[in-house]
Amino acid sequence: MPLDSSNINTLWSSLLIEELVRNGIDYCCISPGSRSAPLTVAAARQPRLQTILCLDERGAAFHALGYARASGKPAVLLCTSGTAAANYLPAVIEAAMDRLPLLVLSADRPPELQETGANQTIRQWRLFGSYTKWEFELPCPAETIAPQWVLTTLDQALYQTRNSPCGPVHLNIPFREPLAPVVTPVAESYGEALGPWLTSQAPFTVYAPRRSIPTPAAIGAITDRLNGSTGLVCIGRLDTEVERTAVIRLLQRLQWPVFADITSGLRLGAHSAPLLSYFDQLLLSQRFHAHYRPSMVLHIGGQVVSKRLPEFIQQLQPLHYIAVKNHPFRYDPGHQLSHHLETDIAAFCQAVLERLELRPPPTDTRTLLDLSTAVGEVVDHFIQPEQAVSEIAVARLLSAQLPAGHGLWLASSMPIRDMDMVGGGRVGGVPIGANRGASGIEGSIAAATGFAVGLQTPVTLVVGDLAFLHDLNSLALSRKIQQPLTIVLINNNGGGIFSFLPIAGFADVFEDYFGTPHSLGFQAAAQLFAIDYAAPRTNAGLLEVYRAAVATGRSTLIEVFTDRRENYDLHQTLQSRIVARIDQLLS
Repeated sequence: MPLDSSNINTLWSSLLIEELVRNGIDYCCISPGSRSAPLTVAAARQPRLQTILCLDERGAAFHALGYARASGKPAVLLCTSGTAAANYLPAVIEAAMDRLPLLVLSADRPPELQETGANQTIRQWRLFGSYTKWEFELPCPAETIAPQWVLTTLDQALYQTRNSPCGPVHLNIPFREPLAPVVTPVAESYGEALGPWLTSQAPFTVYAPRRSIPTPAAIGAITDRLNGSTGLVCIGRLDTEVERTAVIRLLQRLQWPVFADITSGLRLGAHSAPLLSYFDQLLLSQRFHAHYRPSMVLHIGGQVVSKRLPEFIQQLQPLHYIAVKNHPFRYDPGHQLSHHLETDIAAFCQAVLERLELRPPPTDTRTLLDLSTAVGEVVDHFIQPEQAVSEIAVARLLSAQLPAGHGLWLASSMPIRDMDMVGGGRVGGVPIGANRGASGIEGSIAAATGFAVGLQTPVTLVVGDLAFLHDLNSLALSRKIQQPLTIVLINNNGGGIFSFLPIAGFADVFEDYFGTPHSLGFQAAAQLFAIDYAAPRTNAGLLEVYRAAVATGRSTLIEVFTDRRENYDLHQTLQSRIVARIDQLLS
């Protein structure tokens, strides 16, 4: 394995990049710059590392985040000194909040240039504050420091980012001149200690993965409660197909009513678990609240999009509220948890299955499934082919049309909420991604492109106009990846979610400061970035252009124009019909 020993900077950089690929890291997002030249050259010349050049560091970071969401592996972010790495901060926060692996390699100026007014020199140490899981500042490359130190430091960084709970890790690397791979010979004896490593393909330090297995006592305490009562199961985001398969097996045995969040990966799939696809909408009915009073709630996985569900649990005050997660952090805004179990989710499900009594389904299960089915029928009747395309219709129709072997990325604000409320009815699982750690609107396009690379499949992105505008320059990334991106852009000329909030009642400030109209259409943006474009006007037209876009195998922007006020009214009308149907069935 050849290393670039042109000078000490290129050698250290080669060691770092080589150790990355030996650890199974195969994707690197590079933003251009001079101080990072040693790292960039090493990455560009490493044949086992796929690289993508990202002009905008913020877009690069969210692209890396989408990749991690899809693949479960960290992408490497590589940038120069100065404000470059500061643009990573929003994505670093998201990675920290949602426990995603991310490795930042930022080049820096040497110590003698710090605090001197030298150009592109800022305080990069602790740049990301408390949001990094681990950080380290390397010294400037020097022959007085053993090369194996470089390798073990990187191995520790990768273990930190990948070990549960995952999170972002930052290595800050100052370089002195020369930055280009000019020849300034390194002593031949410098690499002698690396002999065994040089002749192998393994990392210098191999970290065994840690797996948290539930104790028999913990499983016994929870299973005793499951065997002795009936209740509701809530499924939040699940990270892997192994987790999803294990959870489905548990749900099939338990036969309790199940509310699966849209990010769980279970909502748009076909399986025999007693899934209430429209549980959030059932909670619109006060008669339903009075009818369904489970004494126990079992929550597996991440947090949920629905606002009504935690409010329901808060009012319910269940006797037992059990959370099962693969990380130590709490999700308990109502301060109601009675049990918190940090464990490998698949191992938990298997251990519970072995002790779970086989019982007939609770009587509530069939009733709730019938109610949920009735809600789905109301939604279907509400959407007619000849109608002007609505935001409700976008979520409903796309959830039924996503092709097999396709991914779905949902932007924050209304797109993910609408899909969570009315999405359903598709046969076959669809990988779903979203930024739900901090739930910001930034980076939606970039994250969707990274998700496509991580999945190695085409991806549909559903995004609002403000989020799209916020990340417009990331359309350039769609031209750099091989997987086509179908963007369904909901353009309601502003922030549609604010129409659902109390601030909408204050007309003197609402429109300018919260509605934030921009009066833009985005066909010219599609032309600028050489992306196909369509603007359907009816529900039937949306289906037609979406199917055509997917069939072309090219990236396409489908712009759907809606009106914020009409959208609010449509939601209210649909919800009134849902409540009327639920109340009728429960009367």
